[in-house]
Amino acid sequence: MDFRTKITIPAFDFSIDHSDKIMMMGSCFAENIATSLLNSGFQTDSNPFGTVYNPQSLASGIRELLSGKKYADSDLFFHRGLFHSFSHHSRFSDISEESCLKNINTSLETSAGFLKNATIFIITFGTACVYTLESTGKTVNNCHKLPDNRFIRKRLSVADIVTDWELLLKDIKAYNPDLKLLFTVSPIRHWKDGAHENQLSKSTLLLAIDELVRQNNFCCYFPSYEILMDELRDYRFYAEDMLHPSPVAIDYLYERFSEAFFSTLTRSKIHEWENIQKALNHKPFNPDSEEYKEFTQKTEQKIKDFRF
Repeated sequence: MDFRTKITIPAFDFSIDHSDKIMMMGSCFAENIATSLLNSGFQTDSNPFGTVYNPQSLASGIRELLSGKKYADSDLFFHRGLFHSFSHHSRFSDISEESCLKNINTSLETSAGFLKNATIFIITFGTACVYTLESTGKTVNNCHKLPDNRFIRKRLSVADIVTDWELLLKDIKAYNPDLKLLFTVSPIRHWKDGAHENQLSKSTLLLAIDELVRQNNFCCYFPSYEILMDELRDYRFYAEDMLHPSPVAIDYLYERFSEAFFSTLTRSKIHEWENIQKALNHKPFNPDSEEYKEFTQKTEQKIKDFRF
């Protein structure tokens, strides 16, 4: 007897191996998968703006990567002792304006270069709800705990997202013609919006992605949202807040991702990388011994052989 419904993942026209460069942007779910890929020895870059939840802020950020934007002091604001950017997560905020700008621009430059040579771009939408500054009408990625009356909240429509991203996808294709783009919807629920609003938001994202995938043959969709909602329909697969997936759920989602995109050879390479990681984490009794020096040289050679 089978006591769960298992999601059927469609066959994709490409696979992923360790020669690929994988760019990831979106919600904290994107960062979870990026960490899993990095731990498996893949070349990855993720979230140059920090966590981004809504499609409009994601589109704006990607356009800044494509254009090579450099942030200046006019792009920052000062609040509660820190300099912030409305486009960036609070991990970029700093007591020093100079340090804040340096971290932002270094991240943008690195990720723009990575995206130019990437082969896979994984985009994770989290919510269709956006906050705009009342004074300018600009959509913000992060409110940085400013008063609520400074912002106007709205839910994007399917047409809003599709129109914005249709134009962006053309720009992405021109920037990197060989790129494959994989959309996902984060299974993390935005409970502060309410149960019904969360469902409407996720439905909007799913419909928008479906339209974009149908219109662009270099785009596809991976059902991470459906896997958690249907295969893992139990609160034991959630973290203590009952909203985020637990480590076990994240591992399972990555396992399903692996089944869809990794060949047998790629899986063996992952096992090889895990052994290298164990060697790197090895703590010797005598670091100055000839035996350990030989062990270190062999490990360094394994890393070179793995990468090239």
